[in-house]
Amino acid sequence: MTGWLIFDSFRLLRFHPRCHGPIRRALRAGICAAIVIASGAAPGASANGRALESVSAGPVQSTGPGQGTGATILVLGDSISAGYGIQREESWVSRLGSRVAGEGPGWRVVNASVSGETTGGGLARLPDALDEHDPEVVIIELGGNDGLRGYPVTRIRDNLNRMVALARGAGSQVLLVGMQIPPNYGPRYTRAFAAMFEEVSEAHDVPLVPFILEQVALRPELMQRDGIHPTGDAQGLLLDAVWPHLAPLLEG
Repeated sequence: MTGWLIFDSFRLLRFHPRCHGPIRRALRAGICAAIVIASGAAPGASANGRALESVSAGPVQSTGPGQGTGATILVLGDSISAGYGIQREESWVSRLGSRVAGEGPGWRVVNASVSGETTGGGLARLPDALDEHDPEVVIIELGGNDGLRGYPVTRIRDNLNRMVALARGAGSQVLLVGMQIPPNYGPRYTRAFAAMFEEVSEAHDVPLVPFILEQVALRPELMQRDGIHPTGDAQGLLLDAVWPHLAPLLEG
């Protein structure tokens, strides 16, 4: 059902003569947020669209030189970074490993992302991940699932603030990745949610990827057959969204 709704929204965005301005932006936000939550969503999703995802943690994956060599980039994310529905080696995080190996030999990428993850789950897992991997850079791609469950923005912001502070306290540089949620959560909540990532970024003076799905969400050919998950071919565009904000951190 969700896939068909998103497909219809794609058609409206592309072909309806009155689909512009605020209407287009609202539909676009809804499509992109649906992509985030659908991967890993539990079958018993609630009727109001706030699907409750089950977190299924797969093995932490590493690309690049072996553990204990070089510098580490730790990616802490949800299904967007976990590579849901595609081969893990196709994911944007795996592609990142290949890119950094070419740009600066000695870097390795550790993907600690799990489908359905929230900021609360990420905050609980981060201390152990910092201890185990001692990363030079931490990429935090979390928050979308919190928003789609209607969690208070103050709680999500607090979790993000605490994760950034933990990572920086451990000596890591941080890259924050933002997300959007559907407009049906109300203008006040959706505006506060969108602004939250920039607020956290500014409060800690860390770089922000405004929207990792910017070049993907409105291109059906880059979505899986269910209409809600980015394909393997889309992963390069996700990496392209991240790279300009990450590259300066690798040069320091």
